[in-house]
Amino acid sequence: MRDSYTTLKANIRAGHLGKEGSRRRRKAESKPLTFRPEAAQPYDDRCLSWQYDQRTVSIWTVDGRVKNIRFACSVDALKMLQAHRQGESDLIERDGVFYLVATCDAPEAEQYEPDGFIGVDLGIENIATASTGYLAAGRGLNRYRKRQLALRAKLQKKRTKSAKRRLKARARKEARHAANQNHIISKTIVTEAERTGRGLSLEELKGIRNRVRLRKPQRVALHSWAFAQLGDFVVYKAKRAGVPLVFVDPAYTSQTCAECGHVDKRNRVDQGLFICRGCGVVAHADRNASHNIATRGDSVWNAGRESRVPATQ
Repeated sequence: MRDSYTTLKANIRAGHLGKEGSRRRRKAESKPLTFRPEAAQPYDDRCLSWQYDQRTVSIWTVDGRVKNIRFACSVDALKMLQAHRQGESDLIERDGVFYLVATCDAPEAEQYEPDGFIGVDLGIENIATASTGYLAAGRGLNRYRKRQLALRAKLQKKRTKSAKRRLKARARKEARHAANQNHIISKTIVTEAERTGRGLSLEELKGIRNRVRLRKPQRVALHSWAFAQLGDFVVYKAKRAGVPLVFVDPAYTSQTCAECGHVDKRNRVDQGLFICRGCGVVAHADRNASHNIATRGDSVWNAGRESRVPATQ
């Protein structure tokens, strides 16, 4: 609450709400600030203290300090809290359950020199395909998305308050499901790279929804999956593990033969089959693309390493 009033005063002083006497500024100064009942309540270290060994917190309230409030978390999360928690903690309520959200500033591991790169191809039929052979199949996820889409359409037709309430709860459930799947996929990819001492080569995700051409049934799947979130998860997990990471241009990776380099639109026979018109090699289409992304990752890394060498006089 205090931060909201501070922000309002700062915006007025900076002139972001117009000149003195303007309609917008008068409205901002005269209208009281309102807060949603389910909005997060921030606490700094003066208002909330953690007792890690007892797994309890004490919170200052208008009726005094409330002590010995128990919290639950995993063993790894508790270690992270003890070692790296910083700043405010936010108390939020979701569906009758209270969560205490803490910010942890974990240091990045020192980046090692990679022994090659693992290419990762993102898609609809297969969410992620790595050049090592790992494949996150999208069949089950696509079935889940279709089922959720049908349920949403059914609820939207009712147009009742209870239906709208159910829609909000279902949207949060879908978001949690997508985040959990993206965590599993990204952790598997980063762990494999760390174990083998290689780096990760990802396709540039910016504009993926604009440049990909799909049949109408696949467009819903493309626009409903959190590709950017998956990329973000891979990035932050790679930084924490010290795994080198590069982004490459994915243009023509699905049409280029990873064996001979021949580029032909006809090489991509269908969604899952790649047959090179030059050398005749037969391969899984997404895996072939992931090998091309890995090769481009090597080139990008070596080009960057060469550019860091000081020029001789």
